[in-house]
Amino acid sequence: MSSPELSVGVIGWGSYIPMYRLLVSEIARIWGFPPETPKNLGMEEKAVAGIDEDSVTMGYEAALNALRRAEVSPRDIGAVWVGSESKPYAVKPSASIIAEALGITPSTMAADLEFACRAASEALRISIGAVASGLVKYALVIGSDTAQAEPGDVLEFTASSGAAAFVIGSADNAAAVFEASYTYVTDTPDFWRRDGALYPLHTEAFTGEPAYFSHIVGAVKGLFEKTGLRPSDFDYAVFHQPNAVFPLRVAAKIGVEREKVLPGLVVSKIGNTYNASALTGFSRILDIARPGQRVLLAPFGSGAGSDAYSIIVTDKVLERRKKAPTVDDYIARRKVIDYASYAKYRSLIAKLPR
Repeated sequence: MSSPELSVGVIGWGSYIPMYRLLVSEIARIWGFPPETPKNLGMEEKAVAGIDEDSVTMGYEAALNALRRAEVSPRDIGAVWVGSESKPYAVKPSASIIAEALGITPSTMAADLEFACRAASEALRISIGAVASGLVKYALVIGSDTAQAEPGDVLEFTASSGAAAFVIGSADNAAAVFEASYTYVTDTPDFWRRDGALYPLHTEAFTGEPAYFSHIVGAVKGLFEKTGLRPSDFDYAVFHQPNAVFPLRVAAKIGVEREKVLPGLVVSKIGNTYNASALTGFSRILDIARPGQRVLLAPFGSGAGSDAYSIIVTDKVLERRKKAPTVDDYIARRKVIDYASYAKYRSLIAKLPR
């Protein structure tokens, strides 16, 4: 099999998860949901960004960890692409702020991408093309969200905050090499947010089908047909994590064993971090995988679309994982807060005029 992806890999990876946690049983108590609701979603708690955190600050922290592992000069980063649906500015790129803070500017491309939870994955595919073509030596991909949900909506059980980042470069120096990729996109109105709206809306009946399951299955089957690979060829599988139930269900539809999904299934501990969701799961796999193991990665974004990647871990992963905090380090660093503190941190309480 020959593909442009084979010349490109992950040089460094990093994550960031805020330390604050809100127990989802607290959300059920406040809004009067049945006590079994969190269990039905497979959820325990979710990460909450602090009052001084946003998608830029979290993206910066994740990118800094990725650069530490990659051990490349910021001046060699030829592109910075940020995927987010919770930018702090409606009109001002987050990518340029992070690039400036990391010392990457001014000789770099920089842009924010938008495709719900899939924007950072789109940036990943673009980075593969940019590196494979020789347009840039390294690209920095960041997925970061302070995921938002209307108070009392079912989305509030899972919508959380976090970031993941990857330095993409030549396969010769990679901790993991891309073997192939495939994208499956349609216009499916399962989730949206109009200009000026405070919170996203969703067609709940569409969330599973025809959105999440159809698109991930379509992308993964397309990857299998393109490469000749089968579910048994993979050691790990990471899917977008809107809750802890859907990834296991889509794995069963594809024929992937449950045990291959569980190591990257971090949503029950940190929630759905949207653009960082599947990528944080992939980061955890890079934290624990052995050289030679193959990973199936399939992010998803509402609206709707999914990418599927086949990725092979190299021996360079062993030394680089020691150079920055792991996903498990961030999961262990936690402080439980109540709903009132959560509402304060996420500005859910409107200040009335005096």
